[in-house]
Amino acid sequence: MDTVNENNFHRGKQSRLREFRFLIKVLFEFIKGFRTFHFLDDCITIFGSARFKEGNTYYESARKLGSLLADKGYVILTGGGPGIMEAANRGAKEAGGMSVGCNIRLPMEQKPNLYLDKWITIRYFFVRKVLLIKYSKAFIIFPGGYGTLDEFFESLTLIQTGKMPEFPVVLFGKDFHKGLYEHIQKMKLENTISEEDASMFLFTDDLDEIVNFLLLHPAFKTVKKQKKFKPLFWLGEKN
Repeated sequence: MDTVNENNFHRGKQSRLREFRFLIKVLFEFIKGFRTFHFLDDCITIFGSARFKEGNTYYESARKLGSLLADKGYVILTGGGPGIMEAANRGAKEAGGMSVGCNIRLPMEQKPNLYLDKWITIRYFFVRKVLLIKYSKAFIIFPGGYGTLDEFFESLTLIQTGKMPEFPVVLFGKDFHKGLYEHIQKMKLENTISEEDASMFLFTDDLDEIVNFLLLHPAFKTVKKQKKFKPLFWLGEKN
């Protein structure tokens, strides 16, 4: 099982052969991701819980936001699974936009949702996180669990340390994230982060405010238009 192999990797040093085999697997995971997402432009990544069902307030908000952003011509990129991911992909699909997923292989298998135009399934969480961030120009965090918070703080840390451009980040759900927001303010008061660090994201419940924030964000407006690549048939590439 791949999960067992990854678990063993985190236990410490392995034989040289095992370490090399793991490295090769990671390399091929990245190659698979690069080839799949190479022809995408203007992606916005939406993170959130896999546990919300249709009819849930956050599910329906993510669905509507996916539609609003797709109407503006943006590709909706998610973790490809159920819950908030499904809702955002569904909204994009219903609006006639492009819907993309980067799914994760888990012991209790997470299947790609039914609203994806293009997707891949990745073995390793750290590879998946790189791909979800690499191909996006904005990050929207809906209510979720440990994984969602990990993705939120990963995005902020990369921006804070200059490892990634100052792309817009949105934390959606004022009631759900109230304690988290207060803790961030506490971090600011204790000087573990700066005033600027504490204002690196928009905290809101308003979907229209999110769309306007993204469209007017300096980094979002000035990001360079990337070169268009054509698929190479001899590499088996598809647009």
